[in-house]
Amino acid sequence: MTEADKNFIDTCKEIIKNGYSSEGTGVRTRWEDGTEANYISIVGVTNKYDVGKEFPMITLRNNTNTVKRAIDEILWIWQKKSNKISDLNSHIWDQWAGEDGTIGKAYGYQMAKKYQFKTKEGIKEMDQVDFVLYLLKNDPASRRILTNIFVHEDLKDMNLEPCAYSTQWLVKKGKLHLILNQRSQDMLAANGWNTMQYAALLCMFAQVSGLEVGTLTHNIGDCHIYDRHIPLVEKLINGEAMDVHPKLVIHNPTKNFYDFKVEDFEIQGYDYNKEMKLGKIPVAE
Repeated sequence: MTEADKNFIDTCKEIIKNGYSSEGTGVRTRWEDGTEANYISIVGVTNKYDVGKEFPMITLRNNTNTVKRAIDEILWIWQKKSNKISDLNSHIWDQWAGEDGTIGKAYGYQMAKKYQFKTKEGIKEMDQVDFVLYLLKNDPASRRILTNIFVHEDLKDMNLEPCAYSTQWLVKKGKLHLILNQRSQDMLAANGWNTMQYAALLCMFAQVSGLEVGTLTHNIGDCHIYDRHIPLVEKLINGEAMDVHPKLVIHNPTKNFYDFKVEDFEIQGYDYNKEMKLGKIPVAE
């Protein structure tokens, strides 16, 4: 099995065995029929992936097409710096769009905001993405290469507060490492998605910065499984994982982050459990 399979299985087993129930706490989330979408959760999960050795893809079910949609979303946030759902090729944000066709001052909106940053050449104005790229090339030893999109003054104008909200980038012996911090994680619907897209972002930033790909450390505050997902998760983690080692190949040698396109990415060496059929997964809103 892959590292992603192992981390997913171990985390889900821990949630099912020792998780806290949300029943009676007045949860915000609802199922499509209007009933409370309760869950069981654990606090403070850290999963690590050596992306330089293996791209983190779950083989317990088919992620062949999912990975492209996940990369498309990360480009929407980090490259296009957009909050407009029309700029996204999937419909995963449609339910959060307002009358103006945006998700408010969230995600890409925050990445596009410009700040005055201290640099070795003096004060420079740029956004968070460009500041990370600048530091990776000009001050890779820095321990202050961070981003944050959980901006309190703008929370009231966000249609959904960010789940994955901050990153830290560290360069050690020529390898680029990424720490992703996430306040909340739906294990069935989002865990594989988030790890794949941020692993892909790590690969892009390493390439344009002339660095090797290191590790992705994924810190999750509230890690949960929704009540109607539990039977599906139990079926999934008791299924057969594949003995493979996926690799992300980028068919674009660019050193400019803004040149990457979804079609530049190919997964090699991937296989999945073709017997696993989960059917339509209910989504809590």
